[in-house]
Formats: sequence, structure tokens, C-alpha cells
Amino acid sequence: MNPKNIFTELKRRNVYRAAVAYGVVAWFLTQLTTQVFPFFEIPNSAVRFVVIVLAVGFPIAMLLSWIYELTPEGVVRTEDLDPVQARSVQRSSGRILDFIIIGALLLVIAMLIVGRLPFYRQTADSTSQKSIAVLPFENLSRDPDNAYFAEGVQEEILMRLAKIADLKVISRTSTQRYQSKPGNLSEIAKQLGVANILEGSVQKAGDTVRVSVNLIHAASDSHLWADTYDRKLTDILHVESEIAKTIAAQLQAKLTGHEEQALAAKPTDNPEAYDAYLRGVAFEARSGYSIDLVLKAIGFYERAVQLDPNFALAWARLSRAHASLCLSRSYSYKTAARRDAAKSALDSTQKLQPNSPETLLALGYYQYWVLRDYGSAKNTFERVRKMLPGSSDVLEALARIARREGHWDESVGYSEQAIGLDPRNMELLTDAAATYAALRQFSPAVKLYDRGLDILPNDPSLLAAKASIYQAEGNLEQATRFLSEITVQTRSEVDFIVKITQLKLERNYAEAVRLLQSRQTQFHFVSEIEKTLNQEVLAFIQHLAGDAAGAKSSAEQARNTLEPLYKDQQDNAQFAVNLSLSYSILGNKELALKEAERAVMLLPSAKDRLSGPAFEENLALIQTMVGENNRAISTLTQLLQTPYNNGIYINTPVTPALLKLDPLWDSLRGDSAFQKLCEEKQP
Repeated sequence: MNPKNIFTELKRRNVYRAAVAYGVVAWFLTQLTTQVFPFFEIPNSAVRFVVIVLAVGFPIAMLLSWIYELTPEGVVRTEDLDPVQARSVQRSSGRILDFIIIGALLLVIAMLIVGRLPFYRQTADSTSQKSIAVLPFENLSRDPDNAYFAEGVQEEILMRLAKIADLKVISRTSTQRYQSKPGNLSEIAKQLGVANILEGSVQKAGDTVRVSVNLIHAASDSHLWADTYDRKLTDILHVESEIAKTIAAQLQAKLTGHEEQALAAKPTDNPEAYDAYLRGVAFEARSGYSIDLVLKAIGFYERAVQLDPNFALAWARLSRAHASLCLSRSYSYKTAARRDAAKSALDSTQKLQPNSPETLLALGYYQYWVLRDYGSAKNTFERVRKMLPGSSDVLEALARIARREGHWDESVGYSEQAIGLDPRNMELLTDAAATYAALRQFSPAVKLYDRGLDILPNDPSLLAAKASIYQAEGNLEQATRFLSEITVQTRSEVDFIVKITQLKLERNYAEAVRLLQSRQTQFHFVSEIEKTLNQEVLAFIQHLAGDAAGAKSSAEQARNTLEPLYKDQQDNAQFAVNLSLSYSILGNKELALKEAERAVMLLPSAKDRLSGPAFEENLALIQTMVGENNRAISTLTQLLQTPYNNGIYINTPVTPALLKLDPLWDSLRGDSAFQKLCEEKQP
């Protein structure tokens, strides 16, 4: 038989169709087993067996499709059919194979679609047997002040585990709210999306340390491994490395040569320096938004490097701590001296270990927080990501940088990955919500705030954030439900401003003035600058209320405090905004516009897509206050199409509802162009 006749016969006998059908069904079965078998803890050898059977079965299936045909009377040899009957049967068999192919392809498409859904990815991750959460280590020391040591040991073990690419490791911020030895391990594992839990305790007495650990498979409550280490303080670093290696071995995680070296690295030989370092780590981990705790951490890091000037890890942490204060809302810490301290510590760690992940983290944060060089920071964090695949901090930084550069979808993607590694990290949840709010995608923002409230019920900051979303949507009745607990003694300036914004939108100026005046006299401000900014908000509300004398008095006091400070920080865009508001209330049109325009120049939208447009919104406000309505409307028209986070008056960007409700824009209401903006479709 010549080749042409062979191909014709293969087609006639439906061998081609059978091959396609077999391939599609085999691929589907392979994908199904690789997804389902691990869920039921079926060994990988079973998956390999299925693949081998399917591969071996292919030539057999092709041979059978050549030899046999399926007829109404059953399976018969093709050679036994007469030509007319053969053609009829082969057409019927072909249709059956076509239906099989189409059905299998539909199942494949459905699997691909479901596999891309976030909830599916989260569920799939949560069933990974190479996933672990390290619960807070119990402090068994007689001295309760030694709690820092247990926290530090837990943090260091986590840092080592995060360097293993084959492991999914939940960050400390998600585990620190749990008890050291809770009874509901399976529920905790479900909340965190892991299969395994590590419990531990630390007992420190003098220069002797006992560390006990217990690795548990949460679903079955079976103990995979447990050990106790009685060592001298000088050997604690070796214990942390040994624990991390053993966990990796127990979970069958593969280690590269580089990862083994990273786990074994010993950052210092000085036990006193390491003790000071652990104290710093503990204070920094507890800090949240507390500047006082960050300053305490800085003190201990400085002590560590004094005791061991070659302690690169402590230098890196010191640089990061200093750099973090450059993002503080408190102007007292955004100084040249603070930036210099961050750079000096960075230089020291770079000289000692230029390519370590900790040094590169310090470099990335310095580029991001201090220099605002987002492109360089992104490149640095991408390098660190390869070294610390289990770090949610790196993904969080990449998400924030992507926002600053205006890569919003990329930012959302990084945030989702970070939350997968750190599902109960409040900062990650609120940060992701803020991204959606900047995009005016308010529904997913509210869902993330609600997810946070499931973890911290009735948290005032989360409630205030939800209220700001409802304000942006124009739903003031709903917003006010979440602000009842905000008082003049509320610590968060942001939360308090959301309350004042609500009263402003309701045009309840008397109550807003009362709260601001009470806060001015009764609240303990972190610095005189924060007190001055509260006074400036008071001046603004008095201006809206028509109290010209009160507004002028408050604005003059704010201006007199801000002007000398501004001379020392000419590159501070926020100072320029504050002064522009004071000048506008005082009737100094020229200076008001000058400073508002200077703020935009200092932080243009092209440089910072997240915060830059907020300074343009301030410029529109100043233009409105001084009577340049056309310019203001032009700016607002552009801002309505721009994602950004305000952060000056309210956390959300301008919306049609806010334009319609906010008394800031009352002088524009007679303009038809402005009326059109107010009627635009809500996001």
C-alpha cells in the first residue's frame, strides 16, 4: 500500500479523530489528577502512574481504532464489514468521536477559566503540603521582659524559611494575633491557607536558652516533628538555622545550594550585639504606625552595630527603620538628618554584604522612601524577590511602587500575591483597598475593609475608611453609621479628618468647629506641627461657615508656624499645600496660587501617579477660592478621569458625588460645565 493510500485509510477508519480525542481526554485527566490527588494527600507516584498509563495506552488505542469499529451490534473488526455498512458505521463513529472531542475541549476550557479565578488559586495554594505558618513563640522565661527574645527567634526562623523558594511561608504579621498554642489548629490553618503549623517556646535564663518546637499537620492534627534545643546564647543562631533546615526536610522542600548557604549564614559572633538586634526586631515588628516604637527599634539597632561594627544585618535594619520615618505624616521626622542617617547605615551594610537580600531590601526602601526613585527601587525589589520568594514585604513594596508609576493592574496583582502569603496582614488588606479606592472601584474596596473587620471587629480606622468610601459615593447616611466612635481623642489624624469631612459634607459647621477647637486644646499632639495643621483645618471650616474673623485668626496662627519651617524644607510639597490654604483664607491670592502651583511642581503627577494628582486637586480648590473658576473646572474635568489617592482632605479621589455635595465647590455651581461634571455617571 502506497503512503497516499495509508493516509486515506487512516482517515476513513477515524484513526485521526481517535488520536485527537485520546490526546484531549488524556490531557484533561492529567490536569485533573495533578489538581485533585494532592488534595486527598495521594502520593505523587500515583500521578506519575496515571501519566505513564496514558502514554503507553496511546499506541494501543490507535491500533484498536484501526482494527475495530463500533456498530449497533457491538465492536466488530473493520475487515468483517461490507463496504456500504463500513461507510455508514465509520460516519456514525466519527460523529461520536467529534462529540467526545468537543465535550473534552469544553471541560478543558472550563478548567482553564476556573484555574485563573482568585478564589481557586487561593484554595489551591491552601492545600499545598509545602506550606507553613509559624505561630508566636511562647515566652517561658521567668522575666516577662524577655518576651522580645521569643519574638526575635520566631522572626529569624521565618526570615530563613522565606528564603526557600519551594515553601509557602505565611508572614509574621498574619500569625501574631494568634496564641502560642491554640486549640483550633485546623481552623487557623484554614484561615491562613496552609497545611502545617509550627508551635514553639523559648526560655532564656542568663546565657542559656531552651528552644522547643513542634511541627504539626493541621488537618490531621498529627505531629510531624518535635525537638528541644538547650544551648548557650552564643549558639542560638545555629539553632535557628537548624530548625529551618529540618522544617524544609520534613515538608520535602528542595533546597538549592544558595539557599543552604543562606540558611547557614551567621550574621554576628557577638551575643550581646545579637541580643540588642533581637530587641530591635521585636519593637519594629510591634510598631505598626507607632513612631515611638520605631525609635526604640532604632536605638537597639544602633546598640547592636556599636557592639559589632561588622553586623551587616543590623546595619540594614537600621537603614530601613530610619527610611521608614521619612514616610511619616509627622514633619518632625522628615528631616535631612534622618535621610542622612538612613544613607549612612545603608553605606555600612553595602560595604559589608553588598549582595545579601537584607542589604538589597535596605537599598530598595531607601530608593523608594527617601529618594522616591521608583524605577530603581522596582529593579532592586525584583532582585530581592528571587532571593526571598516567600516574603510578602517585597510584594507589598512592588505593589506600592507600581501604583506610584501608574501601573494599577500590576499593583493589584502584586497585592493579591502578597495577601496570599500574608492573608491576615491588615496593612496589606487596607493598602489593596486603597488601590481600588484610587481607581474608584469602591465595591472591592469595601469588601477588603470588611475582610479586615472580620479580623479586627469595630476597628475605628477600618470603619472610618469604609465611611470615606460611602462619602465618595454620596451616601452620607450610610457613612455616618461608621463614625460614631470618632472623638477629639481619636489618635489617628486620618480617622478624625474623615469625621470632619462628614460634618463638612452635611454642612454641620458648628459641630465640626466644636470638635476641632476641642481637639486643639485637649488632644496631645505628637508635635507642634500636627497641632498647627489641625488649626489650619479649623480655619478652613470657619471660612466655610462664614466666620471671617475666626478663620483669619486661625489661619494667621497656622501661617506664622509654617513659614519658618518651610524655609528649612523648601522641597516639601505638603508644606506648600498647607501654606497655600492659609494664604487663600487670608485673601493673599498671589501667594496662594504660587504655593499651590509650587506643590504641583514639587510632586507632579508624572512622577507620582498615586499622590501627585492630589496636589492638582488642591490647586483647583485654590483657583476656586480666588475666583479662577474656568481653570478650576478644567483641572477637575481631568481629575475625574484620573486614578489617585487624595490624602489631603479625604482618602478617595474626587467623584461626581463629592463635587455635588462638597461646599468647597459652591462658587462653581452656576457654571454649566461644572453642573455637567456633577451629573457624570458614578464609578
